[in-house]
Amino acid sequence: MFAVQSLIDVILLLILALAAAPFFGSYLGKVFMDRPILGDSVLTPIENAIYRLIGTSPRKSMRAMEYFLAVVLVNVALFVFLYVWLLYQNLLPLDATGAPGMSWTLAFHSAASFTTNTNFTHFTNETQMSLGSLVIAWPIALFVSPATGICVAAAMIRGFVRKDGTLGNFYVDLVRSMTRIFLPLSILIAIVLVFMGVPETFTNIVTAHPITGGTQEILLGPVASFQSISLLGSNGGGFYSANAASPLANPSAVSNLFLSFVMILIPLSTPFLFGQLIRKRAEAWPYMGTILIVFCIALALFIAYQAASNPALASITSLGAQTNGYPIGQETRFSLPEASLFQVTSVYSNVGANNMMIGALSPVAQLVLLFGMFTQSTPGGVGCGFGTLLLFAVLGIFVGGLMVGRTPEYLGKKITTRHVRWSALALLTHPTSILIPFVVAVAGGFVTTATGSIPSSAHVFTSVLYEFTSESANNGSALSDGYFNDATPFFNLAGAVVMLVGRFIPFFAMLMVGGLFSEQETQPASAGTLRTASLTFTLYITLFLIIMSVLLFLPVIALGPLAQII
Repeated sequence: MFAVQSLIDVILLLILALAAAPFFGSYLGKVFMDRPILGDSVLTPIENAIYRLIGTSPRKSMRAMEYFLAVVLVNVALFVFLYVWLLYQNLLPLDATGAPGMSWTLAFHSAASFTTNTNFTHFTNETQMSLGSLVIAWPIALFVSPATGICVAAAMIRGFVRKDGTLGNFYVDLVRSMTRIFLPLSILIAIVLVFMGVPETFTNIVTAHPITGGTQEILLGPVASFQSISLLGSNGGGFYSANAASPLANPSAVSNLFLSFVMILIPLSTPFLFGQLIRKRAEAWPYMGTILIVFCIALALFIAYQAASNPALASITSLGAQTNGYPIGQETRFSLPEASLFQVTSVYSNVGANNMMIGALSPVAQLVLLFGMFTQSTPGGVGCGFGTLLLFAVLGIFVGGLMVGRTPEYLGKKITTRHVRWSALALLTHPTSILIPFVVAVAGGFVTTATGSIPSSAHVFTSVLYEFTSESANNGSALSDGYFNDATPFFNLAGAVVMLVGRFIPFFAMLMVGGLFSEQETQPASAGTLRTASLTFTLYITLFLIIMSVLLFLPVIALGPLAQII
């Protein structure tokens, strides 16, 4: 139900996250600039040993192509490891539940999903994943995939200040992001979650005795540590299939608010990482402004339309006056503002964790979530979200320069047609990787239930659109909720390709844009230099991002979410 006090709690939490972001962003900047920070005396020798083991050095800096090849090498190794493990998980340790090995198409989809920071699952954790997969194989990806994203963003940002054509060393960035960011933070968050009532044990199964009689087997494990890195690193895949709606993974309203803070901390801090790396902290605020404008409007719309009466139930006289809006699929342990904050934060930060059933949301609320995945940058996932926002800015500044007759430049570096081509490639990859498989799925008759074909409707249209959008955005949330069968060879293979394309082509484009900037000398500011640390620039980039996102997806928006409203 709607509660004013819980709305105040939501506002206070957002203020707290915004207050923490500049300080944590400054810390992230020190990590990627290799500046002295707390823990150096312990961590630096460990990191140096790792560098010697893998044969690299912090003094070696890579060009864009070399950096990208290192990204691919690490992630291909991760993909192969996950694929083989999931294929033969029944033969590997810790399979007390008797989970079978996955089919090759399901293992392929799952490996692609975990490697790309998507964690979109076509299986049920409790019956189709061994404990070994949940506590060994999958958690490795929970660390490597977000670390890859923030490393690529840091490398791209370095391009704005370097002049030698290099962007840093991926292996060094990866190690430091693990030791200085993800490992210590995930341990701290896990400890807090344990105190909040989230299980942390290697006991596999316990038998419960419900008050209704009989027995129930409950899967346990290191849930707190899994949840901590899952939500911190924009992974989102839950230890349980019910995800954050499970009382074992998210026990109370307090844990719900805490996990919302965890999800948004790094994405909100990344603009300040940008300001720290380019040594112009004021340049972070226009991006923070854009993120806050879009995010706060989205949250307000989501809450408003979830609180409104459901017209589909208006004709049921015995129901009486509605006070809960769209209550179906929402956890009653959380108020509407609390549940809405978690869900909007999850999707807009490309985490993809759910604490409510998205298929039961109002059509406008579904559209709000889709729009967050269309932009991928408000604030978007760890690292890659801000990288996408920078690409929007590059295109926006180029268009703005053409409109006023100035040579477009940003932070003293000229934006050329080569920058625009790479930026456009990254931004057009997203709708392309969604719409092509979407058309094939709908027109080819691949959208079915377990019993056969499914009648066409705006909701079916939206469900399939949401699936491919979530996979392309490396989000991982799902609207179908079992409405159609996506655990098929077609959706497994198509989804895997969408996730891989939606992840690595934008990464390649981001690094190429950063590499082009890193080859230029920085020009001194002049009377004609665009003032980017300003309210005007904030509003311009915000409108440019919204208009571009709407134009790219307007036809499918009209046929799916909007058609459900009319």
